[in-house]
Amino acid sequence: MFKVAVIEDDLPTSNQLKGWIESAKPGIEVHQWFTRDDAEAAIGRERYDVVVLDIELGRERHAGVAIINAINKACSTPVLVVSAMPATIYRSIMKALDAWDYLQKTTFEEADFIDTFLDILRAAKSRNENSTPVAAKPREELSIDPLRQGATLWRGKRVNLPLTAQRILLALYEHKGQVVSYEDLFAVVKSGRNRDNIRKHVSTIRDAFREIDPDFDGIENVPMRGFRWSAEG
Repeated sequence: MFKVAVIEDDLPTSNQLKGWIESAKPGIEVHQWFTRDDAEAAIGRERYDVVVLDIELGRERHAGVAIINAINKACSTPVLVVSAMPATIYRSIMKALDAWDYLQKTTFEEADFIDTFLDILRAAKSRNENSTPVAAKPREELSIDPLRQGATLWRGKRVNLPLTAQRILLALYEHKGQVVSYEDLFAVVKSGRNRDNIRKHVSTIRDAFREIDPDFDGIENVPMRGFRWSAEG
């Protein structure tokens, strides 16, 4: 059975979203939370397949941002943001936070919500069915779980990476010794699909490795083409 959290401080809106979710997928379990504290506590103890949330909760204008950050650190559950905040401003912010999608209140219909929600649910199902981590093989020094932030280990030490950088690292590691083109790396980022942005992510990866291994030099820049994982392990 799928389990979904609806985090929305307005009761009628929360009930409407719950009703739409239940009509989209009969038998689904929906938990409703109305405050940041209650939502964060629930995320810490429950394993949700999808989270639907508002950005503004009560007097906290950006409570939803804090909740998304908590989700990314804990379990990387897909998040659908439903908010009255202007989409022209907040959609790019939510993408940068790795939210799945952003729907602006009063600008979408029930069918739009259900279509988006079902897409997320299918992705969550696929993720659960293919959630075997990329475990370290004997003598290998890098271990990555692409579904959990904070699970990347280098020589037994945690590498502190954002989710997007972690996905890029996984793409490089899965093709170690080979050049991974910019175009291939575009496929693993949700926004900023340009070479400058990819280079920034790779720089973030290198810096994170060097925080725990100052001599790390395992990602090669291949001019005009892309990057290559060249480290042993």
